[in-house]
Amino acid sequence: MSYDNDKKPRKQLLRDKANAKVAGVCAGIANYFNIEAWLVRIIVVTAVIFGHGFVVILYIAAWMILDEAPAPQANNGHKTVGVKTKVYQAGEPPRAAFHDIDEEYRELEGRLQAMERYITSNAYKVDRELKNL
Repeated sequence: MSYDNDKKPRKQLLRDKANAKVAGVCAGIANYFNIEAWLVRIIVVTAVIFGHGFVVILYIAAWMILDEAPAPQANNGHKTVGVKTKVYQAGEPPRAAFHDIDEEYRELEGRLQAMERYITSNAYKVDRELKNL
């Protein structure tokens, strides 16, 4: 009996060059654990200061070993909104996410109103009659 269909796709640890400062290792670790990249960078810098170079060797090894994450694909021109509930999590604060979503819906509402104005106008009726000729 296999439960493979019930499992979520396994998350991979990849370097994130899109959000990289040096090689994308810290940004990749942040994506993997769903925390802010700045927090990982602070931990790494602190570990370098107190770790006597061992962390530098680990960073370079991760740079060589980890594959690069593929470039993010466009989602019909819309960004996905990830909302964070804790300060250290990756994503937008709820207020900013709400503002972004509200702005997107207002834009959609304006486009819908423009379509309704066109369909109820005489120009639409004339265009439809010309196409039927």
